[in-house]
Amino acid sequence: MQKIDMHAHIMPDSWPMLHEKYGYKGFIHLEDEPETGAKKMMRDDGVFFRRVQKNCYDPQAIIEDLDKNNVNKMVLCTIPVLFNYWAKSIDTYDWSIYLNDHMTSVQESNKDRFIGLGTLPMQDVDLAIKELERCKSIGLHGVEIGSHVLDKNLDDPSFFPFWEAAQDLHMPIFIHPWEMMGMEDMKKYWLPWLVGMPAETCRAICSMMFGGIFDKFPKLKIMFAHGGGSFAFTLGRISHGWHCRPDLVNLNGVSDPYDYKGKFWVDGITHDSKALRYLIDTIGIDKVAYGTDYPFPLGDLEHGKFIENHPNLSQQEKEKLLYQNALNFLGLQS
Repeated sequence: MQKIDMHAHIMPDSWPMLHEKYGYKGFIHLEDEPETGAKKMMRDDGVFFRRVQKNCYDPQAIIEDLDKNNVNKMVLCTIPVLFNYWAKSIDTYDWSIYLNDHMTSVQESNKDRFIGLGTLPMQDVDLAIKELERCKSIGLHGVEIGSHVLDKNLDDPSFFPFWEAAQDLHMPIFIHPWEMMGMEDMKKYWLPWLVGMPAETCRAICSMMFGGIFDKFPKLKIMFAHGGGSFAFTLGRISHGWHCRPDLVNLNGVSDPYDYKGKFWVDGITHDSKALRYLIDTIGIDKVAYGTDYPFPLGDLEHGKFIENHPNLSQQEKEKLLYQNALNFLGLQS
């Protein structure tokens, strides 16, 4: 049985000091840590963000992990902290070109193992569309964007031309949570990642659903990270709100939230076999794809073992989850 990991991250092994290149602070840079062989991601004010090992930037190290875990291919995207939506749009555009050229080189040198997704300067829709078109032309198979862009949710009308362009170009979009709501109020216990990320993804789904994006752009191919966050598990409440307070919820004349089953994909990172079964029953067996969030510790570092060993999934369902749905989302053949 094939295995295609739909959600994994990579970054270049080095890049310029962006605060020197662009002339202002706020960017991430890398520092080598010779004693451990790791690299430290540091903000340019000296604040530590994350320590990463070779499997976050060395394609050969990633391939070794794929071989150990019988994974055929991995879909790679950037780390959300590198989106840089906050920066000047022309600088984020330049940075996106840098990341996308790197992603293309990784993909092209390992075509049988890696599928690349691009990064865009989403704070400027015109530049985002321009780089989306270039991503298509250089062979990337889709793009990754954040769950919101600065102070705008994804239903903001300013994004409509972007959704239209992605639909017309047949470019799938992977939506990843970042800068979660309320981060400053719940720093303790790693709550931004444990609680904020699932809520953040649900925020993105609901914004697009209630904003009419799935209705206006019916051929748009969207996948949400981390099992769609808390969406499937709060859908009953969301639908009830649509029914009981349409004056507050249904501002754009959309259907019952349950009717949007099948309109988008999610990855299958639930870390729980019963939750996965519920997710499949709620979202649809054709719309859930195996993903790991590799190489980060909150991801599925057993590479889909809980799917392969799931007691309540048929062989056909496992095949859909482990590779067929990813291929369908990306518009690729096995």
